[in-house]
Amino acid sequence: MSLLNLKTELENNTYPGRGIVIGKSADGKKAVFAYFIMGRSENSRNRIFEETPDGIRTRAFDESKLGDPSLVIYAPVRTLGQVTIVTNGDQTDTIRDFIAAGKSPEEALRTRTFEPDPPLFTPRISGVASFAEGGFSYQLSILKSDNGNGDAPLRFFFDYPVPLDGQGHFIHTYQSDGNPPLSFAGEPKTVEISGNLDTFTQALWEALNPDNKISLFTRFVDLASGDTETRILNKYTR
Repeated sequence: MSLLNLKTELENNTYPGRGIVIGKSADGKKAVFAYFIMGRSENSRNRIFEETPDGIRTRAFDESKLGDPSLVIYAPVRTLGQVTIVTNGDQTDTIRDFIAAGKSPEEALRTRTFEPDPPLFTPRISGVASFAEGGFSYQLSILKSDNGNGDAPLRFFFDYPVPLDGQGHFIHTYQSDGNPPLSFAGEPKTVEISGNLDTFTQALWEALNPDNKISLFTRFVDLASGDTETRILNKYTR
């Protein structure tokens, strides 16, 4: 199976919404993470990423223009011990709390559904990576409505216990632009991971639609030492 080119996937989609990439560097030495947000409404576009002690959070770029914060202000990335959690909403905290209580990410997400924003019913996408005992594995999931039915949630979980060098998986909220846009369908896309942190970051940022992109987070984690390098790019800067 040939790997998809992540840059091309983004260039050919003006509105994938929010997206998560987790994988492994070409040399096999780094775990690779990316999370981006896009927006069409003023409230969605009025955001930046800020680094926190345990990950990142979203914040209003202009506090005076902040509307309903419930679906736009959250912590997309949190770390807890040897676990890194990446999501597109406040389910980050649900997963963290369940793991802290000795439960699984699946148990956490079975308490949640898609976002309450009809008619979109935006999917909740999540990634959980474990570095336990010097290894590296990850899971991706999507919670979405059944063909736009707000009373019928669907939950899908994808497990990657043996990540391959130079390969990752990409999941995003929407298939493409639309009114309303259709939810992501199928398995996460298998994509090629190449370059160092800076070239990887720049390629993704340049590929995202310039009108709709808002912020991008990337991180490389050294699998031998545990050292992390992070990049954050915001369309709007303070």
